[in-house]
Amino acid sequence: MGSTGGSGSIGAATNVRVVVIGDSGTGKSSLIVSVATDSFPERAPPLLTPTRLPPDFYPDRVPLTIIDTSSRPEDRNKLGAECKQADAIVLTYACDQPITLERLSSYWLPELRRLEVKVPVIVVGCKLDLRDDQQLSLEQVMTPIMHQFREIETCIECSALKQIQVAEVFYYAQKAVLHPTAPLFDQETQTLKPCCVRALKRIFILCDHDRDGALSDAELNDFQVKCFNAPLQPSEIVGVKKVVSEKLPEGVNEHGLTLTGFLFLHALFIEKGRLETTWTVLRKFGYNDEIKLRDDLLPTAQFKRVPDQSIELTSEAMDFLRGIFSMFDIDGDGALRPQELEDLFSTAPESPWEEGIYEDSMEKNALGAVTLNGFLSAWALMTLMDPVKSLAYLIYIGYPGDPVSVFHVTRRRRLDRKRLNSHRNVFQCFVFGPGKAGKSALLNALIGRPFVEKYTPTKGDHYATNVIDMSEGTKKILVMREILEDAVHKLLANKEFLSPCDVAVFVYDSSDEASWRKTAELLVEVATHAEKCGFEVPCVMVAAKDDLDAHPVSITDSARVSQDMGVESPITVSMKLGDISNLFRRIINVAQRPHLSIPETEAGKNHKQYRRLVNRSLMFVSVGAAVTVVGIAAYRMYAVRKHSSG
Repeated sequence: MGSTGGSGSIGAATNVRVVVIGDSGTGKSSLIVSVATDSFPERAPPLLTPTRLPPDFYPDRVPLTIIDTSSRPEDRNKLGAECKQADAIVLTYACDQPITLERLSSYWLPELRRLEVKVPVIVVGCKLDLRDDQQLSLEQVMTPIMHQFREIETCIECSALKQIQVAEVFYYAQKAVLHPTAPLFDQETQTLKPCCVRALKRIFILCDHDRDGALSDAELNDFQVKCFNAPLQPSEIVGVKKVVSEKLPEGVNEHGLTLTGFLFLHALFIEKGRLETTWTVLRKFGYNDEIKLRDDLLPTAQFKRVPDQSIELTSEAMDFLRGIFSMFDIDGDGALRPQELEDLFSTAPESPWEEGIYEDSMEKNALGAVTLNGFLSAWALMTLMDPVKSLAYLIYIGYPGDPVSVFHVTRRRRLDRKRLNSHRNVFQCFVFGPGKAGKSALLNALIGRPFVEKYTPTKGDHYATNVIDMSEGTKKILVMREILEDAVHKLLANKEFLSPCDVAVFVYDSSDEASWRKTAELLVEVATHAEKCGFEVPCVMVAAKDDLDAHPVSITDSARVSQDMGVESPITVSMKLGDISNLFRRIINVAQRPHLSIPETEAGKNHKQYRRLVNRSLMFVSVGAAVTVVGIAAYRMYAVRKHSSG
């Protein structure tokens, strides 16, 4: 198994730029002239113009541009600029000048780090024909340097005069760019890197058509044809499996080559310098140089939307997620333990939910395992926040359908209000309120977390999401976002801040007058912003901490504010007692009727009244104008008739 020639697929590279650096007199210019002309120059110029090797010079058929440099102090800035534009660096020393070898680690390699040049480095010992036979071998000399400077990809000695390994120098430089080692292999541990293992595992599963955990002879042959456009002969398949079984008995079983054996083969290819084989496989299955899916496999055109539209998973995608959840729920307990969740995402670059807003946003059971509702709602949240990432991870875990069938774009919220309903499956709720009002407790209640008496202020973004059972057996997903009190003013500076919001909840501590007053101020501030920007949002007020004695002012004032602003009376809840009065279902009910419960400020009412008066005046003007037009027409008709009769 492996390449039968040039890979024919080298990602998006159309040219490789190699910059040659090193001390004066180490043979830089002679090396470049020699590779370009197959001859040694008697008098090489002090600095060459850029030299181009044509596409057919090396098997990958990618042109190579070689840049010569000067090591004079006055040219230091220019050298630095060239290095920063390089795809690879060829760093030379002279085999007959030990001081130039010492300066690799004392000057040149540290200088590249200072310049923050992060490309492969090929160390080249020039003038091999002048090398003293008593000197240490290349391996003995370079091993400690390579341990200190991991950016060194390869070391090689050459002779421009004798034409020894001259072409190989730039072949290795080009290869280091087109088929880099660093993303695939850990030189220190001599093992495949985790991201490489995960990608190869996904490829193995995609090629294991009968899902028996091994690649049969037919499956191996299909794999070879897909990647290298050439079939494997029966004797070659036998040879591959023999190599694996001799080194790793568990790499082959009665069904064929196992995943362990498949990974072993790729590690073997890389150890033997055949990185192009593994890279060809990865690129054929859609991976880029960072071992992530290429952008062209993620059709982003379907994600185009205006601010008050959102993206949701289709029923087809949700059915796939239910199936994959069941497949990895090995113990059948209706929840994915951390190890089961890790196995589910083992074919992706990493788990998408280990950090950020996702980790604490989903429902888990008492043992910390993610429930089915938690799993589905976390996907809905990821789709809402980052649909490209959501699509990529669906493909990583094996979604078999057309990527276009994964999502649909919802109707505009503005149209929802005009048509007096919303048919979304995922509703986003912004939760406002002062500190210690109970916002975090509300979000925790959504995902089934027990009430915690000790107050811990929220820092940063805080989301919670879960599936809510509605009437008649329907299910909706509610995503709640906690809005910190001190962040409101800054957020409202963005005119489109409320555009993705389906419903806003205003929470206050019913036992604290100050908490109520601050919440009322927030309600007016948010409603004013919505009226100005045209993103009106239905609102719900929540009187939290009902287990405490309610403050009289909060009772009377909240009733008055509700009536004045046209929203429903506050819903009383106690997170401590677990009494939430079907709050989450009621929030979604409000969001489904987006034309109701929209608060109106005095300014908003006055503006609306003004518009009514203007419209009425315009209507009277229109009617008057129409009467006038009709009168003129009648008079003209009368005049014509009179003239005719005369």
